[in-house]
Amino acid sequence: MEQNHIEHAEHFDMAASKLGMWLFIFTEILLFGGLFIVYSVYRYKHPVEFHLAAQELNVTIGLINTIILLISSMTVAMSISALQLGNKKFSLILIGTTILLAFIFLVNKYFEWGAKIHHDIYPGSDFLMSLSKGDMLFFGLYFFMTGLHAVHIIVGMVLLVVTFVKIKNGKVTQERYSLLENSGLYWHLVDLIWIFLFPLFYLIH
Repeated sequence: MEQNHIEHAEHFDMAASKLGMWLFIFTEILLFGGLFIVYSVYRYKHPVEFHLAAQELNVTIGLINTIILLISSMTVAMSISALQLGNKKFSLILIGTTILLAFIFLVNKYFEWGAKIHHDIYPGSDFLMSLSKGDMLFFGLYFFMTGLHAVHIIVGMVLLVVTFVKIKNGKVTQERYSLLENSGLYWHLVDLIWIFLFPLFYLIH
């Protein structure tokens, strides 16, 4: 009887934590959804400037980062399945791979941003202030939205590192994997946001 009670409590905790993560994800979707609407409105008002400004972005780096995040979504999903099947070692390898891919994404973003800043293209720069309002809006939104996304990447990495350590220490197990599942859900959100950011800024000219 006591064992059944403990199992019931654990299942309730897992369900509650998953619900909490879904509610958090919903608020994040609202946040970025609002930003996408702002982007769409300004693009409608300044189509020519947005078209020309988008040509300044490096599509190749954007595409590479898209592929990186898609692969990372696969590895984090596989890590959940591996842990559920009792393969702790393989799950840790997959989580480590996801964290490495996230780091590579940030390195690529660092060089991409660095190139823009080197050419004096960043919010508040003298060069950008001398351009049209449409150009300033495009790059303002570009830096803010991709920067906010990068912050989410970092948060996701921290979550995954914490999960990695807890799996290694036996605190997250085959029976109690809600932390890994929630971290995976968050990571899928991060990837989904980029799937929208990539075409909006890099592909739609």
